[in-house]
Amino acid sequence: MINIISVTDFTAPELDIYARLSERQLLHYHEPKPGVFIAESPRIVERALDAGYVPISCLVEDRQLEGEAKDVIARCGDIPVFAAPFDVLTRLTGFKLTRGMLCAMRRPQLRTMEEVCANARRIVVLEHVMNPTNVGAIFRSAAALGMDGILLTSDSSDPLYRRAVRVSMGTVFQIPWTYVDGWPEAGMSGLHAMGFHTVAMALCDDSIGIDDPELKSQERLAIVLGTENDGLSATTIANCDYRVRIPMAHGVDSLNVAAASAVAFWELGS
Repeated sequence: MINIISVTDFTAPELDIYARLSERQLLHYHEPKPGVFIAESPRIVERALDAGYVPISCLVEDRQLEGEAKDVIARCGDIPVFAAPFDVLTRLTGFKLTRGMLCAMRRPQLRTMEEVCANARRIVVLEHVMNPTNVGAIFRSAAALGMDGILLTSDSSDPLYRRAVRVSMGTVFQIPWTYVDGWPEAGMSGLHAMGFHTVAMALCDDSIGIDDPELKSQERLAIVLGTENDGLSATTIANCDYRVRIPMAHGVDSLNVAAASAVAFWELGS
């Protein structure tokens, strides 16, 4: 039975997760258990449900109750579905809802690095990638272009931040990911122990071209991408098996990390 509740009281505590709590507060909402994240738009909520994520409540534009959100809401069981006109929701949340729907969902327990890498041939490592838009775009490219999993350093942006989820078009739910401890030393050692050759996407004097056939021939590759500003750390570059560059024209020396990731995944994907 769908439990539709008309929004009449903006201060209702049930609406805090949509209107008054920051992403970081949502992350710690159920400590010590995993917290909460917000999925936006019926399509993205549907992908989260397909991947087994558990909904807590929905906030929906009232006309979407019989529109795009109808079938998605029906899959959510008897959770509260808060509904209001578009202008009311815009005032409540402070922004225009994409496709008129938000869904609060429980975060899953994080996988271990070994679980993410267990059956993988191509892994992505994001070192200090702090822009959620870039993280979301990288996930979308990774899912589309043959990557099997993603590892993030602890200071990279959370893949379940709302913007990252939205930019990824929900692919953050489809590709396994986790955070890697002790990067670069321990993390790199763990990847090598599992049989991965590590590829630093970096502009170095000894960088080889991304189309070098030796790269494609490797059974297991971990493609390491660095922060938007400074790229990879010197320690990471020194400890990778390969240093790889994307050939450039017109005097351009580098691409945005999200654009570079798509080129790398296309060329090196399994």
